[in-house]
Amino acid sequence: MFPSRRRVTTLLFGSALTLGGLTAGGCGAPADAATAPPARRSAPPPDRHVPLHGAVNCRDLGGYRTEDGRQLRSGRLFRSDALAKLTPADVTALGRLGLRTVIDMRVTSEISFDGADRLPTGLAVTSLPVDDTGLFAAMQAAIATKDPVEQQRRLGDGKAEALMRAMYPTFVTNAADRAAFGALLTRIADGDRLPLLYHCTSGKDRTGWLSYLLLRLLGVPHTTALRDYLLSNALRRDADAAVRAQLKQAGLMQNPDLLIPLQEVRTGYLAAGLTRLQRDYGGIPRYLSAGLGVDAHTAARIRAQLLH
Repeated sequence: MFPSRRRVTTLLFGSALTLGGLTAGGCGAPADAATAPPARRSAPPPDRHVPLHGAVNCRDLGGYRTEDGRQLRSGRLFRSDALAKLTPADVTALGRLGLRTVIDMRVTSEISFDGADRLPTGLAVTSLPVDDTGLFAAMQAAIATKDPVEQQRRLGDGKAEALMRAMYPTFVTNAADRAAFGALLTRIADGDRLPLLYHCTSGKDRTGWLSYLLLRLLGVPHTTALRDYLLSNALRRDADAAVRAQLKQAGLMQNPDLLIPLQEVRTGYLAAGLTRLQRDYGGIPRYLSAGLGVDAHTAARIRAQLLH
């Protein structure tokens, strides 16, 4: 008898997010973005990471330096994984951030299985869903077979990595996704909505893509923005490994390492999206303006709100 979809979801996400918070220690895409070597996987400074028991990938984007020597303000903008598993203590900690806006990029199926965000009283969530191209459902379906041969067929031999590489270009080609990203950036430009936190499920792909774009818009160098993107691997490593161990112990996967390409972010994933962006728009500035509807005035307001 196969496990229920909810049982699979609980193993995939619920258990990972209740393992305890980890305390790990201008604007154009460069021509060599697709071939740049991976940035070093290092944990953010302690004052940037927000340690929560129910969300392992929550952090402040403040502190990064721009190419012209300016710095991102701390306490204004936060990126995270889902907030559905926050403990009461986490909710209290989140309240101390003084958030005015929380934006959830998960699609309806993810929220249905994982749960709605748990937030401080009086703080409402804004839903701006970005399509995950069916990856959530595909991972669930593969695990639910409990068949190592079928799981290898679906995810092995580079197939899982190919699924990830295929998702990122849709952030460029999917009009609804572009509208959601544009709406989120427009909200960031509104000072009355800050401090603001945005997230998806794992806080690494949709959140990672937007964070990379935002850092580049602000004038942060490509190598620094890439390093921020790859930090998800450091912050999620222990929780994701624990999920794989649980799946094996439960008899759901003989080789749970098949999931690693789906759990990680990799330079090649981001490069796949940037290559499509370059092909369709010629660079990040036009993608922001023509693709996301973020005009020069809005971009200037974002810089004014977040830089000093």
